[in-house]
Amino acid sequence: MSRIGNAIINVPSGVEVSVDANNLVTVKGPKGELTQQLDSCVKLENKEGVITFERVSEAKDHKAKHGLYRSLVNNMVIGVSEGYKKEMELVGVGYRAQTSGQQLELALGFSHNVIIVLPEEVKVTTETERGKNPKITLESHDKQLIGQVAAKIRSLRKPEPFKGKGIKFVGEHIRRKAGKAAAK
Repeated sequence: MSRIGNAIINVPSGVEVSVDANNLVTVKGPKGELTQQLDSCVKLENKEGVITFERVSEAKDHKAKHGLYRSLVNNMVIGVSEGYKKEMELVGVGYRAQTSGQQLELALGFSHNVIIVLPEEVKVTTETERGKNPKITLESHDKQLIGQVAAKIRSLRKPEPFKGKGIKFVGEHIRRKAGKAAAK
């Protein structure tokens, strides 16, 4: 029994969900439009603002895809209605972030500044307060894309366990290690 796949999706007002003959799901809302190709083993039914999913058989692969596609469509519905937001902070002396349009310029202690060109679907803002770590805020209607962009930014300087320096998500706890013990 798939608990996730059997859960219904309530479609909020202002969001339109349509499925074509090739199992291509299109979700339109105030924040944008997303599409997802469904596998043939999963069928989507949209009745009066309630979406349900059914699988063709009880095969193990079909059970797994039942929950997967239900989650993907649910993320699309939430994305086009509310959107997604990720906040990251730069911990380290001299670490800075600046934006100009869709370019994010990061000073991360390298010999050069790192410039990242972000996709059009992702909106980026930076915030720098005196005495606090610089923050990067990413907003988008596509959960997969915003997660991929955030992972790419974080991979430039992952938080290290000794001093905690690096790029981390706001609210993330970094496990700290003790440094070298003094020699006797």
